[in-house]
Amino acid sequence: QMQLVESGGGLVQPGGSLRPSCTASRSIFRIVTVGWYRRAPGKQRGLVAEITSGGRRNYADSVKGRFTISRDNAKNTMYLQIDSLKPEDTAVYYCHAEYPPNSPGYWGQGTQVTVSS
Repeated sequence: QMQLVESGGGLVQPGGSLRPSCTASRSIFRIVTVGWYRRAPGKQRGLVAEITSGGRRNYADSVKGRFTISRDNAKNTMYLQIDSLKPEDTAVYYCHAEYPPNSPGYWGQGTQVTVSS
């Protein structure tokens, strides 16, 4: 069994920044696609950003230029640098690892990000 543990959410004012992180209990980030999803109130969970085993990054149009996904394979940790936060970014953010490859994978427990003045 593998676990993903997120941290780093919080309450921030519009225009601010956060850097949630996700740590895996196994060394998997270099071999699978990992990503961040979010579920806003009243909406379905959707992809925010992902990074493949080869290092290719994909972003939702709504976050391009403001969000940056990265990973530290040695620490089994990935990050989501969130800048220029907007109220519409308020959501629970989940990390996901497609492990084993081409499987439903694993989810973290989620971390709340709230953008409000």
